[in-house]
Amino acid sequence: MTPFEAPLRGVALAALTALVTAGLWAAHTPAAWAQGQPTATDRAATRAADRSAVRSGDYIVAIVNQELVTAVEVSRRLTRAQEDAQRAGARLPPEEELKRQVVEALIEERVILTYARESGGKVDDAELDRAVQTVAAQNQLTVVQLRERLSAEGIDLVRFRANLRDQLLVERTREREVYQRIRITDSDVEDYLERQRRAAAADAPLNLAQILISVPEGASEAVVAERRRVAEAALARVRAGEPFEAVARQVSEDAQREKGGEIGVRPASRLPDLFVEATRALKVGEVTPALVRSGAAFHVLKVLARGDVGPAQVTQTRARHILLRPSSRLTSEAAQARLAGYRRQIESGARSFEDMAREFSEDGSAPQGGDLGWAAPGTMVPEFEEAMNALPAGGLSQPVVSRFGVHLIQVLERRDVAVDPRQLREQARNALREQRFDDAYAEWARDLRGRAYVEMREPPL
Repeated sequence: MTPFEAPLRGVALAALTALVTAGLWAAHTPAAWAQGQPTATDRAATRAADRSAVRSGDYIVAIVNQELVTAVEVSRRLTRAQEDAQRAGARLPPEEELKRQVVEALIEERVILTYARESGGKVDDAELDRAVQTVAAQNQLTVVQLRERLSAEGIDLVRFRANLRDQLLVERTREREVYQRIRITDSDVEDYLERQRRAAAADAPLNLAQILISVPEGASEAVVAERRRVAEAALARVRAGEPFEAVARQVSEDAQREKGGEIGVRPASRLPDLFVEATRALKVGEVTPALVRSGAAFHVLKVLARGDVGPAQVTQTRARHILLRPSSRLTSEAAQARLAGYRRQIESGARSFEDMAREFSEDGSAPQGGDLGWAAPGTMVPEFEEAMNALPAGGLSQPVVSRFGVHLIQVLERRDVAVDPRQLREQARNALREQRFDDAYAEWARDLRGRAYVEMREPPL
């Protein structure tokens, strides 16, 4: 995997700001629990902590391995769920059931967090710095402004970084552990590709012509019979050899009669299901052998053309970039300002993109003038790809912050190419993994929960 390949399941960092500032990933770790299961001494210490918490208006709801779930957290999560439901117009279960679900969700989070820590995963400071910068950028803030907002909400940057580190660690552990549980066979891939082929064929472009004989709403049986006779006479004329177009112009009662009844090329999904089903077995030039009855008319249909389902294609983009990696000597804001200056020089013609990339880019593509080669959708990390896709050929971006640093991006050209069969199979395999992720995750979480130490606490009197 290259530095710019997107992970199968990325962290939604923009949304994470709200989660972290709401305290949903705050770790409560009493030192007495650090060595494993509780002893009598541990229980005494915890009871003392309980009394202290009660005095401050908080108390322990559950102990999960070495972590605590507190009443304040439950209250915050309840409030957030209620606010989200109100905005979405959704209905929530009764308050007691909702509270139970919230507590279970917090316990599950603690179980996974402790497992992630114990499994030896690490998030280094450089990666964490990039994640903080990305959170700030995706919320249209500088890191300084993000720190100010967190401070205004009573959260310092140290706590925010600790919570963010935990979230990144959990996400990384979840991906590793869950994807290992998912088994995709060659047969699974073939079945998936066949379903995709059938779906594509079912929605292939189709050009039909029709002779329409309308039936008034609420018509009597006699009127319906008379209308049927008119339609059957039209069908008989076509089957006897008269041109479909000529019969349509004479007797059809729809807006396309002057065009010989031609409806026009449309994807099958934009045609009535009745029409698609009635013409499914017909070849180009053939006419339905019997009348097609809809709620408002009798129809005679002819297949004028069918679109071929060609090989799967993707749009590839060839782009280049200049990458600056923020560090203790170069903040993200300074990197953005520096790249904005490079952009002005390139646009004015004072320097070429290739020369500046060779001189300044902190990436392996620098010797090639920043050229990243041809990239298919999903190759780059989302924040980079989104900015790249928004550019026309030749377009030059504003500085773009990603988890790898700050980029200046230029799109060189685009092309549509047939997907290589091996690539198509790999895409199918990835899609199947994503489809099965939720079930595999639920099974993994249940297994972890079954092995975890969980002690529920009663509210203090």
